[in-house]
Amino acid sequence: MSATRHAVTTRSVLGIAVLALSAVAAIGSPGAALAYDPTNSWINYALRGERAPSYEAQSYDRSFVREGEANPPRGYPTLSRDNIGPTKLAIKRYAQVVKNGDFPRVPAVQLQRGSSGAEVAVLRERLTLSGDLREETSYPNSFDYYLEKAVKRFQASNGLTPTGIVDQRTRAALNVPAKVRLQQLRTNLSRLGQYVSGMPKRYVMVNIPAAQVEAVENNLVVSRHSGVVGKIDRKTPILTSAVHEMNFNPMWRLPPTVIHKDLIPKGRQMQRNGQSVLVKYGIDAYDGNGRKLDPEKVNFRSGMASGLRYSQKPGKDNPLGFLKINFHNAHSVYMHDTPSDSIFGRNFRAASSGCIRVQGIEELAAWLLKDSGWSVSDVERIKASGERKDVRLKRPVPLYFVYITAWATEDGLVQFRRDLYRRDGVGAVASAY
Repeated sequence: MSATRHAVTTRSVLGIAVLALSAVAAIGSPGAALAYDPTNSWINYALRGERAPSYEAQSYDRSFVREGEANPPRGYPTLSRDNIGPTKLAIKRYAQVVKNGDFPRVPAVQLQRGSSGAEVAVLRERLTLSGDLREETSYPNSFDYYLEKAVKRFQASNGLTPTGIVDQRTRAALNVPAKVRLQQLRTNLSRLGQYVSGMPKRYVMVNIPAAQVEAVENNLVVSRHSGVVGKIDRKTPILTSAVHEMNFNPMWRLPPTVIHKDLIPKGRQMQRNGQSVLVKYGIDAYDGNGRKLDPEKVNFRSGMASGLRYSQKPGKDNPLGFLKINFHNAHSVYMHDTPSDSIFGRNFRAASSGCIRVQGIEELAAWLLKDSGWSVSDVERIKASGERKDVRLKRPVPLYFVYITAWATEDGLVQFRRDLYRRDGVGAVASAY
């Protein structure tokens, strides 16, 4: 075992709780194709000056994001061959829990340090069975320091903000039946097996349910980044590709989904009030001959609008931020920066139209371009300058968009994330918290 990994393992064994803000919740349902919904729009999530609906009580805190990116521990890639054995052991543990009659159901009472009563004893038993609580006590009905630490450990490994308070969301995660978790572990063991054999030396991975991005080299995570993934009705696709190019301070060409589900409905709404969505957001419209049109003359209440192309110049309000990362795929998706980073402070981060927004993208960009001699300061300099620049990688870096909701790492921690798109075949129970 390398020194780096040994240090990571030691920290984990000591039970240092980390703040996991990487999960996304299955909230919301597809709306009508051309009915503008202000809570489900690129406009509210992508541009400055617009506030996204608050799915979390937790306000944006950059330290939460940094600590959330450390879970799972920095040394452990999600797509590691070393996770196969621990995941099989987790399957045995959960199979035994199922055989013995499931986890006890935590009662619908908010619990926290200082609480007491029979409900606390049930919580203690639940966390002992899952391996989150490792200390015994002579006071089973008392919510003490060790139980608080176990709750935080559970929250972190289930993609919840580790407050140590058993609120409604944490209770819902605790009450996911063991047989559901067992099925998820078995399903995801199969998914892991599709990737871990013959993984390249350097690659980028996006785990969609975790809303996390990993830069991996020599089977160690060099950097992990909070991400924003596709909404329930605009799913981020599973794909394999390779990063080949970066666009610094790019122009944004609106994709068809955004045009038809966001721009046109919003344009109709604003036009009824005598306003222009194109003028307000600085978007240019072009006809089939590439001619730029007068924004005041674009009629969003006619079929004209759907036949046009739209783009937005680089700038502080451009939804791509200062960087777009390109890779060939059939879904017209890419990775990019964002001018509005408050959503990274939430553990609900399913808010895009399928593309991936990346927190701390400067570090990822420098790592991707290190063969060309780039550093983080080089990336930050071009960000500050606003210079338009396209850079091709000397060697394309493999990229994987995966869907992993359950796995275990070498330190013995079992990780679960909400089944965001309900691909695990367990219904809504593993996504409804």
